[in-house]
Amino acid sequence: MCLGIPGQIVEIVDPQLNIAKVEVGGVRRDVQFGLIAPEGVETGDWVLIHVGFAMSKIDENEARSTMDFLQGLGEEYEDELEQLKTTDIT
Repeated sequence: MCLGIPGQIVEIVDPQLNIAKVEVGGVRRDVQFGLIAPEGVETGDWVLIHVGFAMSKIDENEARSTMDFLQGLGEEYEDELEQLKTTDIT
């Protein structure tokens, strides 16, 4: 199963390459936000992440609701977090 996981942007690492550091469940990783760059992205924004890419911006309530749901999935959520830990966008 492939999941999109909510994460919060904690730092814009490289604005020219559209790279931001995002925190998901205590894990911080660089993600590419080029797909949503036209909307404008800044520290504190919540985004939906899949395989190292921010796919869309979401609000905090949606992020928290989605995280609650995903955590309820158990193994699939844990698998996705493990994949996120190994993602390295540089």
